[in-house]
Amino acid sequence: MRHGNKTKKLGRRREHREAMMANMAASLFVHRRITTTVPKAKAIRPFVDKLATLARKGDLSARRLAASRLRDPGALKTLFDEHAPHWSDRTSGFTRWVRLGPRKGDGAEMATVELLVPVPESGDDKDAKGKSKKRKG
Repeated sequence: MRHGNKTKKLGRRREHREAMMANMAASLFVHRRITTTVPKAKAIRPFVDKLATLARKGDLSARRLAASRLRDPGALKTLFDEHAPHWSDRTSGFTRWVRLGPRKGDGAEMATVELLVPVPESGDDKDAKGKSKKRKG
């Protein structure tokens, strides 16, 4: 029976699993979207949601707890400074995952995991001074 065993093992030892989760979460916070297998996508959600909840608090203690779990200073800064303000009114549901279908090489079910934050506007339609270009048509 699985009493008290909430985490999925994913065929790895504890140290490897924790490092993998920290790396995947760091990639997710930096790139806003990652592609992985379905079991890993299901396992990463609670990990990321707990870090996002810490980021919503925003105090020094929360930042240190998140740093101990995340282990990437750049991703930590992105999480606390860029993403956390968007989640101020949200209590849960910081991520979403969508099935993509089987991987071509080994047939593993793939999924994409993405953060629910607004996508930054690209500067494609702005000139060098930052003013919008008017398009004809």
